[in-house]
Amino acid sequence: MKFETLAIHAGREPDAATGAVREPLHLSTTFKRGADGTYPNGYYYSRSGNPNRTSLEHAVAALEHGGEAVAFASGSAATLAVFALAAPGSRIVCASDCYHGTAKQLRDIVPRWGVDVEFVDVGNLTEVSQALVPTTSLLWFETPSNPLLRVADIAALADLAHARGTLVGVDNTFASPVLQQPLALGADLVMHSTTKYLGGHSDVLGGIVVTRMAGAPECAALRDYQATAGGVPSPFDCWLVLRSLATLPLRVRAQAANALAVARFLHADKRVAHVHYAGLPDHPGHEIALRQMNGGFGGVLSAEVPGGRERALAVAAKVKLFTRATSLGGTESLIEHRQSMEGPLSRTPAGLLRMSIGLEHVDDLIADLDQALED
Repeated sequence: MKFETLAIHAGREPDAATGAVREPLHLSTTFKRGADGTYPNGYYYSRSGNPNRTSLEHAVAALEHGGEAVAFASGSAATLAVFALAAPGSRIVCASDCYHGTAKQLRDIVPRWGVDVEFVDVGNLTEVSQALVPTTSLLWFETPSNPLLRVADIAALADLAHARGTLVGVDNTFASPVLQQPLALGADLVMHSTTKYLGGHSDVLGGIVVTRMAGAPECAALRDYQATAGGVPSPFDCWLVLRSLATLPLRVRAQAANALAVARFLHADKRVAHVHYAGLPDHPGHEIALRQMNGGFGGVLSAEVPGGRERALAVAAKVKLFTRATSLGGTESLIEHRQSMEGPLSRTPAGLLRMSIGLEHVDDLIADLDQALED
């Protein structure tokens, strides 16, 4: 089936009891056992499993062309579950340009488990190769990255890691499975913050991990972690994300088209020092993005303005249509001074503004940025 068809039908069947086209919410926390002590319907306690969660997991696994998916209460919970696969004495290698929350987990939590962590430039294959010592259990990166929109060569990194016996995990949140499918390029694990494009309406928090093969050891470990640690999404959270998947391809492609137009406008504007967006031909990762992304470059871009923090905050203060807020992937356009949100350990340039481009008319978005950039 084509992606659009999967987005509507994967994980969904009319309700067997009533014939309802949309699946009901299953709010029960516990499920009846059979007289013989078994669980004939496959569920026994909602922390370990719920029909709405099962539907969502099946749908996202299908969209990523993966084997199995495991849902969590947030993207951060999903990422930490992947990091928990690392055994004491092993090592995780992570891209140096990554979501600040991911870096914080790797700095503050993972080392307590006896796991070594190294941050590298994943655009430098020699540096990555040197970091992948025999104890390395996981290579983790985002592409495009947050917030500098750097592009990593998934296939090349997967080949390098697999030659060392290392699992490859990719945060695919920015691209979504509409534009990029890392499992087909060699990744073993794909993570999404379902809060972003999969949810798509800024009204639900969640995360999910998809494995390349069903029944893989890492999938069983993730499933056990899901039930044991208990950071699971509610039935309604799962229902909301599943609701949104039907429009995912339409939303993401429209947002990517809008983002490209905004990026071109800012790139040509002398009031802007630099634009980070893989759709621009002078972006260092443009050719790789053309090869591994499908039909667009995503709905997020970053722009740097001269004058550093003060000037960037002044520009953000003047927008009228964009909303000054964190997060991304919703139907509304957001703008954020990223460094001030990330805190004192931020590696983000002081003059950088990250924008999540929504579904408004692109002429209105460009007009808003044009007036905001005026002195």
